Amino acid sequence: MNIRKNLFALFMALLPGLGTSAQTSKGPAWLSDAVFYQIYPSSYMDTDGNGIGDLPGITAKLDYIKSLGVNAIWLNPIFVSGWFDGGYDVIDFYKVDPRFGTNDDLVTLVREAHQRGMKVILDLVAGHSSSKSEWFRLSATGGRNDRYADYYIWSDSISEKDMQDIALRNQEPDPEVSKRGLWVEADAKRGRYYQKNYYICQPALNYGYAHPDPSHPWEQAMDAPGPMAVRRELKNNMAFWYDKGVDGFRVDMAASLVKGDPDKKGVMALWHDMKEWQSQHYPQCILVSEWSNPVQSLNAGFNIDFEIHLATKVYNTLFFASDDPWGKKGKECYFDERGRGSLKYFMDTYGVAYRETADKGYITFPTANHDFQRLRTGRRNSLAAVKVAMTFCLTMPGVPFIYYGDEIGMRYQPGLKPKEGSRERSGTRTPMQWTMGRNAGFSTCPADSLYFPVNTEGGSISVEAEDKDSHSMLNFVRSVLHLRKSSKALGNDGSWTLVSDVNKPYPMVYKRSYGNEVYVVALNPAARKVSADISHIGKGKALMVSGKADYKAGKATDTVNLGATSAAIFRIK
Repeated sequence: MNIRKNLFALFMALLPGLGTSAQTSKGPAWLSDAVFYQIYPSSYMDTDGNGIGDLPGITAKLDYIKSLGVNAIWLNPIFVSGWFDGGYDVIDFYKVDPRFGTNDDLVTLVREAHQRGMKVILDLVAGHSSSKSEWFRLSATGGRNDRYADYYIWSDSISEKDMQDIALRNQEPDPEVSKRGLWVEADAKRGRYYQKNYYICQPALNYGYAHPDPSHPWEQAMDAPGPMAVRRELKNNMAFWYDKGVDGFRVDMAASLVKGDPDKKGVMALWHDMKEWQSQHYPQCILVSEWSNPVQSLNAGFNIDFEIHLATKVYNTLFFASDDPWGKKGKECYFDERGRGSLKYFMDTYGVAYRETADKGYITFPTANHDFQRLRTGRRNSLAAVKVAMTFCLTMPGVPFIYYGDEIGMRYQPGLKPKEGSRERSGTRTPMQWTMGRNAGFSTCPADSLYFPVNTEGGSISVEAEDKDSHSMLNFVRSVLHLRKSSKALGNDGSWTLVSDVNKPYPMVYKRSYGNEVYVVALNPAARKVSADISHIGKGKALMVSGKADYKAGKATDTVNLGATSAAIFRIK
């Protein structure tokens, strides 16, 4: 009988569209119910007492991560780095940095995650390396026909404007952290100048120019030998980690690889090539883009794109208040208790992107990430306010991404000293708060040796404290994710429609549906009572309420009433 069952299971798995190899138009079938948890490894869990998190620490916390309702993990860069830019200045793309452990430690983490039904993706820094990389050294010192000669963009002459940028950068207090200009003096055998991406220690890898200028010899075509060699190296690097069990990559600044590419057609073609290769050899793996333009990125072959502040202002108008580090003076955001925000730009931009890409991939609104503030910041500080914002992030279509610590309401800590290129981002990279005790349970090291300081607010903001409190942020997140996973309508592929008036933004009310399942989500960040009349949908039963809310069904019109700073999820009968 067991043999029969095993044979039947194997037969079903081999049928098109079924089993573990199933694919959809949006990618591997496992994406349809994926919920991601982003980890900044230096700050998650330290097992060797040096004040810096490590891979064995993440492995030790897999059961906790799973308890959230999460089934996938994204790790920020873990490769050998110069640590000038938080790991985004990679020296060796094929080796785990010793601060985190070894390649074998990563294999162990991936294996243990898979045993728990969880996926693991890594951060892929595709656009540049560290200037300390062996690739860069060999490119700088070798001949022009050597293997690495054109891995980077070199020139013996640059324009007067570019030379002026270099001079101005050198006059700054700390030229190494300046983003001014494109070129860096090198006086290398290969060329007098190299092109950088961000800091001078991050030379741009050469994927070619979309429209090379014949008068600029450094502008090589995308199909020139050098750019094609870099493309092959990228595939080799991805395959190296895929063969160790990794399930995909989040691609750092994915839209920036091809130069001189204003309409992004060149870089879209590049990623089409990468996706075709991946689909052929690693069909169950995914690509997540830091692009923030879903119409471009999802059409380029990515499975997921982050709706963040890079290319549009959608995330800004929702979450960045005027007095926040990433906000703009005089600009109000929607999730603010003052209730002065707008939904118009959100609908004009996200609404269009959602409609145009609904069958091609997923758009995600992360709770935060390593590059910008947490949900709990500035005036958005109360438990009620953060719950409203979190409800939005966890009930929108697409794939949810929870930044570590947001599930317990960790606060963005302003005013921390920069470390490893963090600048104002220090406050969002602080250690995970596990316990009410010493160093919040993150490390046994002396407090002054911690990667960043911790602030548990007397122990109240910690996994230990919140696990015991049924009304905590932690248990709220668990409940919302449980509800999301119990319903296709609230899940990644359920449809989404704003049913409230965009010109009367408070409250925001939207419908999620899949087949005969219908839910209504109502959000009121404002510290005042609000209501919305919507076209009749049906009778609403509250399944999840933070604050006060009710749903009154009429014949032609339904009314949703929300108390100050409240959110609710209604099932429609």
